[in-house]
Formats: sequence, C-alpha cells, structure tokens
Amino acid sequence: MRPTPAAPLHMAPVVATASPALPEPPPSGHDEGVHVKLVTAIIRPVALDEVEAALSAAGVHGMTVTEVRGRGRQKGHTELYRGSEFAVDMHTKAKVEVVVADTAVDAVVAALVAAARSGDGDVGRVGDGKVWVTRVEQVVRVRTGEQGADAV
Repeated sequence: MRPTPAAPLHMAPVVATASPALPEPPPSGHDEGVHVKLVTAIIRPVALDEVEAALSAAGVHGMTVTEVRGRGRQKGHTELYRGSEFAVDMHTKAKVEVVVADTAVDAVVAALVAAARSGDGDVGRVGDGKVWVTRVEQVVRVRTGEQGADAV
C-alpha cells in the first residue's frame, strides 16, 4: 500500500473565522432639515492665501486644497524654453473643497468668490476660476462617528 502524499508546504489550511460586526454609529443628534453641501472652487494659485483667510473669517476651518491642471476660456499660450517654443494648453490651478452646512453655503460662496476675484470692482479676469456647490448625501467624522452637519 502506498502512503498518501502530504500537502505541499506552501499551502496552509484555510480556517473560516467570523469577522467582528462593525459597531453602530452613535446617533447624530442633528436636525433632519439641516443638509450638508460640498463647495468646490478652482482658483488661481496666487489667490489661495486670500481665499484661506476669507474662508476662515466665514467660519470654515477645514478645507482640502489640491494642485490641479486644466483650462477653460483662458485657453493656452506659447512659451520659450531653452530656445524652443512650445504650447502650454493646461494651466496650474488650486482646487479648494469645503464641506459646510446648507445654512452656510451662501456666505461661504460669497467669501470665496470675493477673495478669488482678481482686479478691482465686480468684474475679474478670465482665468479667475469657478465655484460650484454639490449636495452631499452623507458625511461621517471618522474619529467620533458623528454624522451630517455635526460631522462638519
């Protein structure tokens, strides 16, 4: 009688274990009528310091800033580099994202637009940027489990 070959050394036995259930998040305690919005702005990088100060003055303390590239009506231009001319189609911009309660959206957008606009008066220049508002379905603060406007 021949002995049964042993399992190869690289194969470990599979043991099924139950994963622990995730704890329920604590109740948020916020009014169901208060919604949360994401305010996103694409601005000139030179305006970033003024935008940060204006948002802070408007009561926004948390924000995400990302360096992005893109173009709009500003279009491209040509530059000389080491004697060669080349086209620059994309411009470096700063993307600013803030999550705020619905009640603060108008004040935040107004502060952002005023700080990002170049020049004097009510009219800026091409390339000053764009601001848009998006509805946020759910937001949870990871540290505490707070949800909705309480997590902002």
